[in-house]
Amino acid sequence: MLDLKEKYIINKQQKPVAVQLDIKIFKRLEDVLEDYALTQYMKETDLEEKLTLNEAKTYYKRLKKNSVEVVLPEHSLKI
Repeated sequence: MLDLKEKYIINKQQKPVAVQLDIKIFKRLEDVLEDYALTQYMKETDLEEKLTLNEAKTYYKRLKKNSVEVVLPEHSLKI
């Protein structure tokens, strides 16, 4: 288990309202949560139909061809 070294922020009624963490600990927690969420998503989609390599290439070519480029001042965003 991680040693979080958390600091509690309390209000005037002495009730905890926030937690302060070291940035390295926060980033580590963020990574762990992201990895967990990705694993859960992969488990959920495990039963879905899988594409062959050629089917995947065709699918992604179609996505690329149908994408729209949005140009904003000093920015370019491809959707």
